[in-house]
Amino acid sequence: MLSSEDNELLTRTGPGTPMGNLFRRFWIPALLSEELPGPDCPPVRVTLMGENLVAFRDTQGRIGLLERYCRHRGADLFFGRNEESGLRCVYHGWKFDAEGRCVDIPNAEVPQAFREKCALRSYPTLEKGGMVWAYLGPRELMPELPQYEFLQVPDSHYYVSKFMVHGNYFQSLEGEADSGHVTFLHRYLGKETVAAGSTGGAPHVGRIGVVHWEVEETDYGLMMAAQRDLKNGQAQWRANLFFMPHTVPIATPRGVTMTCHIRVPIDDENSWLYRPRWHPARPLTEKERADFKHGGEDYPEMIPGTYIPKENRHNDYLIDRAAQRRFSFTGIRSLPAQDMAVQTDQAGIIADRTRENLVSADKAIIVLRQKLLKAARDLQKGKEPPEARKPEKFNARAMDIVIPIEADWKREMEAAMSLDRPWIAEPS
Repeated sequence: MLSSEDNELLTRTGPGTPMGNLFRRFWIPALLSEELPGPDCPPVRVTLMGENLVAFRDTQGRIGLLERYCRHRGADLFFGRNEESGLRCVYHGWKFDAEGRCVDIPNAEVPQAFREKCALRSYPTLEKGGMVWAYLGPRELMPELPQYEFLQVPDSHYYVSKFMVHGNYFQSLEGEADSGHVTFLHRYLGKETVAAGSTGGAPHVGRIGVVHWEVEETDYGLMMAAQRDLKNGQAQWRANLFFMPHTVPIATPRGVTMTCHIRVPIDDENSWLYRPRWHPARPLTEKERADFKHGGEDYPEMIPGTYIPKENRHNDYLIDRAAQRRFSFTGIRSLPAQDMAVQTDQAGIIADRTRENLVSADKAIIVLRQKLLKAARDLQKGKEPPEARKPEKFNARAMDIVIPIEADWKREMEAAMSLDRPWIAEPS
């Protein structure tokens, strides 16, 4: 269990909080590129870690990410006119460019110095991989964008989506470090295996409940390796990775389409899940793209015109009790909705971790907490997170392998994770 103080530190990411300051030392996805489809398109409200912002793409295609409220009398710039290389407030016509500078005050004659002091807070952005990335930390400490593998593949090999998750971001992030839940939460009744999408096609996860953990600190964050003894002289090892401070590539058997989860706090009670999907060796098929876009077993269907799943906490994730008795362990259709049903309210929208009773299967969760708590406290003491300065180390793969039980798991995993090996299925 955690102390109340540690729980508060882990879960709060607003301006000035220790965890919020840590997140602000890294690039985070702010929105999808498709939300700003062209120059002078409508602006978009964006809330990141409790900060109310507005995003727009100007006449030259530059993306501005600014505080949302006009410096004149606080009108919401979401209603502004995006025109002639700036966002103009509809209340009195004040205009701001993509850097937040006040470039026009049409309702009064004012000196240049006055306009300069009316600048809006703005944040640097980069557009890559179908996402608009933002850096909310000190400008002088701005790092390079990490070299994630999904940002290196051709567009034909790649798809990205997002959806809203209710509940504190950290409950969802902990779920990424909890390999044992797959055995139960994602199970189909009457079958040996869980849904394939939840394990990347690994058939063993649903059969073996007891998990042995090996968790190691790395230059990018953590490698969290879960071992299951298959009772036939072999062991399955699934190594999810944790890229500081918000990204988890999901363990995948060689040759399978890869998945990565990026958890971005909206505020302390809601977050975004960004899901890059890619195949290193071939273009995605039309069926794969359709499944990712329109919702399938591995992806929830969205309410039209939103990034909110139809399965959500307001309708109990559309649980089907008849299906729960006959077919599905949960009675909830999509795998992400199954996760959300149990993670977004764990005795509260912000879980009370002082009342937990943890076991050996929770080792990776414990280490993940320790990692983030230490990084946030180090930053309070003036020690910057070293991972932010090593963008090349984020180009790593999460792997799912089956090896002899007596084999050196670490050596075998490192060999399997090599980006030099062709991304084709291993012989069974």
